[in-house]
Amino acid sequence: MAILIDENTKVVVQGLTGKEGQFHALRNRAYGTKVVAGTRPGKGGEQVEGIPIFDTVSQAVEATGANTSLIFVPPPFAADAILEAAAAGVDVIVAITEGIPAQDEAKVFNYLKETAPDTVLIGPNCPGLISPGKSNVGIMPHEITKPGNIGVVSRSGTLTYQAVHELTLRGLGQTTCIGIGGDPVPGTNFIDVLSRFQDDPETEGIVMIGEIGGDAEERAAEFIAEHVTKPVVAYIAGVTAPPGKKMGHAGAIISGSKGTAAAKMEALRAAGATVLDDPTQIGEAMERLLAER
Repeated sequence: MAILIDENTKVVVQGLTGKEGQFHALRNRAYGTKVVAGTRPGKGGEQVEGIPIFDTVSQAVEATGANTSLIFVPPPFAADAILEAAAAGVDVIVAITEGIPAQDEAKVFNYLKETAPDTVLIGPNCPGLISPGKSNVGIMPHEITKPGNIGVVSRSGTLTYQAVHELTLRGLGQTTCIGIGGDPVPGTNFIDVLSRFQDDPETEGIVMIGEIGGDAEERAAEFIAEHVTKPVVAYIAGVTAPPGKKMGHAGAIISGSKGTAAAKMEALRAAGATVLDDPTQIGEAMERLLAER
């Protein structure tokens, strides 16, 4: 069983008339995702390849029953786009936009927590998520996925693809693959996703991809030790990263003795996860763990 999105997901794309929004929305639709609407203020009544455009998300939700939003709005306006989607009552918001100011992210996070606690925000600065064979909401390449029983959660977009590819090569399909993004204030964290995978009866194993910076992986390790009974394969990117230098994501920076790859790997091993030094071993490691069970 997929988590967060499935064959019943109906997507409204905020920023559908832009180049990136249109490209990926049409790829999602071609995969089988129900892309039912787009928004662009002042463009209401127009269409993009047969997809109706509305001035607001609330209009799109009312007319089409959209329950998920996919955001390709430029950084200065993306925070407002997230709040608009939440106000319209969608269940899941997927913010692809990169470069949203951290202060805006913090305000959005706090607002959603206080006023729309049941709304799930994936991202910002993320590749989105895919439930193979059911729905793809974001920019993940569906060609490397396969329906199955492994859940994947990652801070890194490209390493999400690597993990999925390694699983598929071994014939291990996925229930849902989620890129939560690497910004300092993500809408969804590892624990949120690990909890859903643990509760999902069809997810038999979990792959977790972390990276340097912050303490999200250490907190996830505590959760795994106390609540996760399924095998977890983990990889942490940034082993050779120098302290104080941002690596890739805005949140991927080592500060003092905190946020190092070594500390995260140690915490995950102590929690019972299988921690790898090479992401190309993900499929092999998961295959072995499932066989041992």
